[in-house]
Amino acid sequence: MFRWGVLSTAKIGREFVIPQLIDTENGVVTAIASRDAQRAEAVAQRFGIPHVFSSYEALLASPEVDGVYIPLPTSQHVEWAVKAADAGKHVLVEKPLALDAQDIRQVIEARDRNGVLICEAFMVTYHPQWLKVRALVAEGAIGRLRHVQGAFSYHNVDPANMRNRPELGGGGLPDIGVYPTVTARFVTGREPQRVQATVERDATFGTDIYASVKADCGDFELSFYVATQMAARQVMVFHGDRGYIEVETPFNSRVYGDDRVVLHDAGHGSATVYRFGDVRQYRLQAEAFARAARGEDAPVFPLEESVKNQKVIDAIYRAARHDGWEPV
Repeated sequence: MFRWGVLSTAKIGREFVIPQLIDTENGVVTAIASRDAQRAEAVAQRFGIPHVFSSYEALLASPEVDGVYIPLPTSQHVEWAVKAADAGKHVLVEKPLALDAQDIRQVIEARDRNGVLICEAFMVTYHPQWLKVRALVAEGAIGRLRHVQGAFSYHNVDPANMRNRPELGGGGLPDIGVYPTVTARFVTGREPQRVQATVERDATFGTDIYASVKADCGDFELSFYVATQMAARQVMVFHGDRGYIEVETPFNSRVYGDDRVVLHDAGHGSATVYRFGDVRQYRLQAEAFARAARGEDAPVFPLEESVKNQKVIDAIYRAARHDGWEPV
């Protein structure tokens, strides 16, 4: 069994990831660390985690841990991913891995010099609905792909929330803008070449709260908006000349509704619905990661893909400073 350690008691870990790590067929959660010992003890008792540490360094030194899951604030991801790798641990780190593509280079160097696996936690790439969308587009189910459209929004005005704190790496694009970009790239295998963007920032927080983006991907266009102070919405649409695909609940599986992929055939005026039941995408991600860390053949999201995705986000920020196109 792959032995997981968790760095911090962050909400995403408590509410989503740790329960699914526990349910994996090939892994077990053996340790958790927090700088607040009482919080670590409380989470450990809740999930039956045997080893509790009051420092991240102590967990990384533990022989009871094979790999770590890092749900720390974004501003700390690179630092602790490197430290974990240097401690000989495999690393699954929450997205976004970094706030600048250049910063990921040092994580790649740490991976290579220590011979460990490090992946950014894009759980959507393990969900069978996205594998289905990729297959449908590849087999020509919608003809020639012309446009990809997306939206991801929620409403959060809590000044204490890390998403509204720039010093912790907050902001809409780092938090959710990465999803339309990564899923469009995952499905099509194509990279945005240049982008145009409008970005709005909160006058109090200083974080970006709205972004509208257009990306030139060569033979198709990607357009999407993300917002942190709008009503909650998620959608992705892949539109071709013979049909289109709607991905319902594309990112937060079963939170915004059922996981469904709807293929619309323009020629026959028909729709085929692919339903996905109780898919646990964090579990699928963890199982694939553990297999890959053990040297088995399992597809994971490599750091080289993280660099490409972050380059798009970096270009969006640059594009927002001027009118016209910005190269990625």
